Amino acid sequence: MSALPSLLPAAVGAAEPSGLASYVWLLVAVPLLSAGVLLVAGRRSDRWGHWLGVLASAASFVVGLAILVQLLGLPADERVIDVHLFSWIPAGELAVDAGMRIDPLSMTFVMLVTFVGTLIHVYSVAYMEHDVDRRRFFAYLNLFVAAMLLLVLGDSYALLFVGWEGVGLASYLLIGFWNFRTDYAVAAKKAFIMNRVGDVGLLLAMATMFAGFGAVEFATVLPAADGADEGVLTVIGLLLLLAACGKSAQFPLQAWLGDAMAGPTPVSALIHAATMVTAGVYLVVRSGPIFTGAPTALLVVAVVGAITLLFGAIVGSAKDDMKKVLAASTMSQIGYMMLAAGLGPIGYAFAIFHLVTHGFFKAGLFLGAGSVMHGMSDQVDMRRFGGLSRHMKITWITMMMGWLAIIGFPGLSGFWSKDKIIESAFVGEGWQPWVFGTIALLGAGITAFYMSRLFFMVFHGKARWTTAEEGDEQHPHESPALMTVPMIVLAVGSVALGFVMNLGGGFVTWLEPVTGHVEHHEPVLSVPVIMVATIVLVLIGAFVAWRMFGAAAVPTTAPQGSALTRAARQDLYQDEVNEGVFMRPSQYLTRSLVYADAKVVDGAVMGVARSTSGSGNLLRRAQNGYVRSYAAMMFGGVVLALVVVLASRV
Repeated sequence: MSALPSLLPAAVGAAEPSGLASYVWLLVAVPLLSAGVLLVAGRRSDRWGHWLGVLASAASFVVGLAILVQLLGLPADERVIDVHLFSWIPAGELAVDAGMRIDPLSMTFVMLVTFVGTLIHVYSVAYMEHDVDRRRFFAYLNLFVAAMLLLVLGDSYALLFVGWEGVGLASYLLIGFWNFRTDYAVAAKKAFIMNRVGDVGLLLAMATMFAGFGAVEFATVLPAADGADEGVLTVIGLLLLLAACGKSAQFPLQAWLGDAMAGPTPVSALIHAATMVTAGVYLVVRSGPIFTGAPTALLVVAVVGAITLLFGAIVGSAKDDMKKVLAASTMSQIGYMMLAAGLGPIGYAFAIFHLVTHGFFKAGLFLGAGSVMHGMSDQVDMRRFGGLSRHMKITWITMMMGWLAIIGFPGLSGFWSKDKIIESAFVGEGWQPWVFGTIALLGAGITAFYMSRLFFMVFHGKARWTTAEEGDEQHPHESPALMTVPMIVLAVGSVALGFVMNLGGGFVTWLEPVTGHVEHHEPVLSVPVIMVATIVLVLIGAFVAWRMFGAAAVPTTAPQGSALTRAARQDLYQDEVNEGVFMRPSQYLTRSLVYADAKVVDGAVMGVARSTSGSGNLLRRAQNGYVRSYAAMMFGGVVLALVVVLASRV
């Protein structure tokens, strides 16, 4: 897109640890130790295990906050600190030390994971109160927090991969927490397998890095990317993108996210809104020098983000399951982040900016959805809600703040972060700014429609409080303070965080030691025009949703709808495509190989065995024990010998 930035850490290396920075390992060790204690202690910790889980997450937040304060006190060019822990993989030419990198990018994630994670832990104390396995649930939550912190703090792709697999394991355990239900167990397996497909990309990327640069540490690979062969960088970039698509539910590996809503709602808030699904965005931004040196890979990142942005928005517009609407929204919003990251240096910081604000308002929306479920006997069908604003006022207000933030209402967090991405999408030359900018604008309008649809169907209009199966009446009520207080805190962040982070371009400046300094670029359309167009589309989307689902009566059974609506309800047939393109051919290939093994390989071996056995049977018949038979055979042998001799003399 324009002049490339100076990537400071890639150029000057990292500072030596001092003070609190040397204790950064506690961020991972504390929640990991807590998870181990809760799993080993078993039922003996049922009474207090959940509070240990909360305390462990809160302790990581306190340690992270102290390190952040120290980092803020350093000059910008000293805000990259590598902390060596121990020699990890001494394997000949591949020697990898375990260490942690403290810089503005990793500490941004640390604060997001630990702060939002602690709020979700507190919420879960009440949400999971009646679950007999609540202690185990908190053990898995702590395991996830530890793995996610390792992922963002690791100073090499190898250590990042350990955290990467750790969050995959924790996600599997949490999605399938209620695995006594077959569909929940299948959803966990689906998420696990699809993430493994992406993991192959990360493994191959590391192999290519070692072949090209002889190392997998950030301190070696990222500086070496400057001036490296573009073909090698393109291969690495595309492989890293494959990994990011799996973890962040981006096209074409997005099919698992909707099914992942099978887990308890706090899981959706923590893993599938604020943290794990954003790991792919982190991977791309962390690998900025690689993608900056590989324009083709960077363009593919932007294309994938743009496709997923619209894909998730369209799916979210037709779903009636409240949590699946939010899941589709997460997919779409991460599409915005990937689009920003695919714009290169001008978009890296804005991708993380939107990631942070999204973590607050989407976590708040998921917790609000859990509060609605708490008051409505675990119902998720929005067609069975309506009129809840009068009975769940705190939930209504906090979800209103999240709704306004995500649609980009002027002044709220989403307005400051998402509009920066839309503006950046219009920067560049040729067809790219017009295509990406138009898609980003269109996505804003569709987001306003489907999120307004959710809000109006749940809280406004006529009450439709019956279960789908039995027709029993519901008695909605507000959630306890342990659930509503975290929702209020997240609502405050949804309102004010974007404004605070945007003051004087403070957040972009904060990330410059990682993303580099980039001069302002004028978009192909003026900023006021883009802003007005965005607001107009948002208002149109919200108004259409109000007319259809706020002012008009909502049927308790979904109408058939158009072909696009029916397709969106089926996730645009993503499962059918995966089944037809990948699963069925793989099954046929496997069955063919099994047939070939049984009929050809085993058949040849068994054929030799049968021929040997058959010839033995024939010879055995000659060994009958009768003297006259043996005499006849001897006589025949003599005659045959004479014939051969006489014939040879003729």
